[in-house]
Amino acid sequence: MKKQLVLALGILFSLNTIAQTDNVVMEIDGKKVTKSEFLQIYLKNNNDPKYDKVSLDEYMGLFKKFKLKVAEAEALGYDTIPKLKKELAGYRKQLSQPYLIDSTKNSALVAQAYERMKNEVHAAHILVKVVENASPEDTLAAYNRILAIKKRIENGEDFATVAKGKNGSDDPSAARNGGDLGYFTAFQMVYQFEEAAYMTQVGKISNPIRTKFGYHILKVIDIRPARGTMKAAHIMVATGKDAGQEELDDARKKVDEIYSKLQNGESFEKLAGEFSDDAQTAEKGGELPLFGTGTTTRMVPEFEEAAFALTANGDISKPVQTAFGFHIIKRLELTPLRSFDELKKEIQSKVNKDERAIVTQNSFIQKLKKSYSYKDNYSKSSKWFVQNIDTNYYKGTWNADALKTNTAMFTLDKKEFTQKEFASYLQKNSRNFKNLDSKTLVQKQYTAWQNSEILAYEESKLDAKYPEFKALMQEYHDGILLYEIMSDKVWNKAIKDTSGLKIFFEKNNSTYAWGKRYNAYIYECLNEDISKKVATMLKSDTISSRTVINVINKDSELNLRVRTGKFELESVPYLKGQNLKKGVNPAYVFDGKYYIVKVDEILEPAPKTLTEAKGAATSDYQNYLEKEWLAEIGKKHPIVIHENVLYNLGK
Repeated sequence: MKKQLVLALGILFSLNTIAQTDNVVMEIDGKKVTKSEFLQIYLKNNNDPKYDKVSLDEYMGLFKKFKLKVAEAEALGYDTIPKLKKELAGYRKQLSQPYLIDSTKNSALVAQAYERMKNEVHAAHILVKVVENASPEDTLAAYNRILAIKKRIENGEDFATVAKGKNGSDDPSAARNGGDLGYFTAFQMVYQFEEAAYMTQVGKISNPIRTKFGYHILKVIDIRPARGTMKAAHIMVATGKDAGQEELDDARKKVDEIYSKLQNGESFEKLAGEFSDDAQTAEKGGELPLFGTGTTTRMVPEFEEAAFALTANGDISKPVQTAFGFHIIKRLELTPLRSFDELKKEIQSKVNKDERAIVTQNSFIQKLKKSYSYKDNYSKSSKWFVQNIDTNYYKGTWNADALKTNTAMFTLDKKEFTQKEFASYLQKNSRNFKNLDSKTLVQKQYTAWQNSEILAYEESKLDAKYPEFKALMQEYHDGILLYEIMSDKVWNKAIKDTSGLKIFFEKNNSTYAWGKRYNAYIYECLNEDISKKVATMLKSDTISSRTVINVINKDSELNLRVRTGKFELESVPYLKGQNLKKGVNPAYVFDGKYYIVKVDEILEPAPKTLTEAKGAATSDYQNYLEKEWLAEIGKKHPIVIHENVLYNLGK
């Protein structure tokens, strides 16, 4: 949310520095904002930048407000609040990751991922679970078990039968699918598994693969060219997870009715809005997120196969059944795999987030060791730890009070990293190491500690090495302060200050008023014949809307829809312009539907109460508070604009 706020205010810094003569364009509290800094921000937030006086003045007005708020936050000590410092440290850790990898290795992995995205692998697997930090004995037992399973298959047993059977796969889904994972491409499986899938020939069984889940063997069933990315829409008639035959039959009947309407030329988007049970997509004409090659969205196989079977944009499938219900799918657009240049940034981001990042980071650490004259003293400095780690360590109660020396365990850039520092790390990181012998445990922990210290050392130098990183950290620093002070001074204040909101509302109550309203029942009928039947039934004063629905929708759920409540005349499209009277009004047509409105009460225009107008009034009160606050802090933090620099920004 905070990053979205910063984006909305247009205060994002570009990741690419722009070489400019750093004349000063603005000063606030004596702090200078250079021409290059301002230009970076201006270009980042203007796709079509203009350098005329009006455009520059308008943007400078926004920029001044931003800088005023940040200056006030700093003056009030927001940058010293522990939770905000911790949050900024978290962002720093996240933002530093791309700088703490081997860029050459990283580029190779990006290229490799794109080559893999050109194909989709159909594979099945068998899993033997073992935790990541299992003891050597448990690890060996799991490895021997997966080897034994592989041997059974190589001796002629069926892969799926073995996966489903006793002592077969530990993946619960194997009982249903025999280990079959369907088709997948790069980034849709953990990296080690993906690596094996793309390196194994069709029809062959892989060697055991170790992932965070355990040991796997996989069988590659097929490899096909990537089908591309699909944009599709659907109309869904949902069924419950444990739906009985009667519920399934009713759903099938309803979806067939909708499909018949589509066959007769009715609008897919309109029917999706009216009848789809997928509330998230119904209001968008049924449109779904992109799915297919390289996307993070995966549809269930039945749905995906039906979608990709459609041969042209605009084609509509017959009803398709999945575990979620019945779907009618419309193909909107099929896009082949985009070029490497188009996908490079997206792939780069994914590479930096999955297990590939560990590969590039380990390579980077080796390069840092070389450049910083790394020297290791593990063989001598680790002996005390191997001898003194006992069962208390696994309980989280071990300490290194008996350690009397503080020898350097390794040296980097002439900086020593000592035994006591390692001891502190051991005490803070004692989980998930049960059943490991002390020698193995110390070696694992030493490697982890050493890597973290080397990366932390390099991270401490990023601001000096990379101006763009420094600028990005400034952006997050300002964004965090901005969000926090706006919450305190404007947003939350408007919500909590009930007396202030009440006074504001009373001063501006003419702004908040209801238009003409009807307290009514609205009967939306599918066609004229149904509207006549409804009108006939409504002649009886005692008949309920539920009875009308039950009778009219006996044969089809699509015949009638009833809404009830208070409706503002000018706010409801199908009521706007209608001269409705109290009682049952004659049917009229709007947008192809027949409407009968039964008016219980006509409510003339009237002022809203604070409760009724609270949302709009609170928003207006926030704007008022912000304006008053800006006027106040504008007097505290002097701003100087160097117009000669500003108006020559584009030169």
